[in-house]
Amino acid sequence: MKIIKLIFVLFGLFLLGSCKPTLQNKTWKEGILVDEFIYDKAPYPSCHAVTIVETTNGDLVSSWFGGTHERHPDVCIYVSIKPKGSDKWGEGVKVADGVMKDGPRLPTWNPVLYQIPGGDLMLFYKIGPKPSEWWGMIRTSSDNGKTWSEAKNMPDGFLGPIKNKPVLLSNGTLLCPSSIEGDGWRLRMESTPDFGKTWLMGDTLSRGKQKINAIQPSILFHKDGRIQAIGRTRNRAIFSTFSKDNGKTWSDVELIGLPNNNSGTDAVTLKNGKHLLVYNHVLPPGTEAKGPRTPLNVSISDDGINWKAALVLEDSKISQYSYPSMIQSADGMVHIVYTWRREKLKYVKIDPSKLKVLPIKNGIWPGDESKTVTAVKAEEE
Repeated sequence: MKIIKLIFVLFGLFLLGSCKPTLQNKTWKEGILVDEFIYDKAPYPSCHAVTIVETTNGDLVSSWFGGTHERHPDVCIYVSIKPKGSDKWGEGVKVADGVMKDGPRLPTWNPVLYQIPGGDLMLFYKIGPKPSEWWGMIRTSSDNGKTWSEAKNMPDGFLGPIKNKPVLLSNGTLLCPSSIEGDGWRLRMESTPDFGKTWLMGDTLSRGKQKINAIQPSILFHKDGRIQAIGRTRNRAIFSTFSKDNGKTWSDVELIGLPNNNSGTDAVTLKNGKHLLVYNHVLPPGTEAKGPRTPLNVSISDDGINWKAALVLEDSKISQYSYPSMIQSADGMVHIVYTWRREKLKYVKIDPSKLKVLPIKNGIWPGDESKTVTAVKAEEE
């Protein structure tokens, strides 16, 4: 009997080991349920900076800017709705532009959506000739994105969330991950205790000993009460900084072992406490700060520092799979939207329970030890 039991134990261990993902059986698509474009045709040639949110009624709403090209004065903010239970996104509707009462028309930039729990849907965006000179704007919707209020300027000096979603802290404060450009890149946090009625400006974060140029943070939540900001740099790697006091003060910004090609990222803490990051896992060539915006990857982590490879959303030498936005909906599914070659916008739905992961060692994506990527298209901001 002992021999038989031993055989069963060894057989069970064999089966357990055989279930672990390997490069031989990895497709890098495990867990993807939907992979589609938000629209097929649009009245403008270029689009970028898409954001996504789940509304109180379960609809998905996305927003982006579109026009002749980034920085062109005709660039406007558009919104599309995917009703709960529907398999189709609605037509993109223009909801904001940069027409000025006095002075020339200006481009709009980087919409960010946030659903107030039990309240209005907020749309943050920017107007200005370039990122170093833009200012923050807000519109709200009381009907889940179908109609919108008049535009309001944020208080002088406030920009709101630059690219990635605000988060609601345990003390009821809405924390907006922000940053400034111009004389170097700097991170800062803006917050509101009453969903936009009043605003508080946080201190500019220290660049640390490495003098890291970082922008466009995302916020993660840790079980020990800390929050973490993570995101884009000019320093060839993802940055990280932690706060123990709900975002009032932060540790020096540091680099972690994931490459960054000077392109936008996004991250979210899942209901199970794990963290997901969507980004271009691309180390720029030589000593350059900027690299191709392909492939587009998803990694997962327990601690926000050490990451495992999960998905490859896009992998083509034709560049510009970029500026992703990511949420987890009430049903536990993960939703990602991103720029597809500056021509269209992609939407991907993922079941995180079906992810199969492999460790990332020395910042190299598993199986890519000898891989090099040359972009076909020139990169933009």
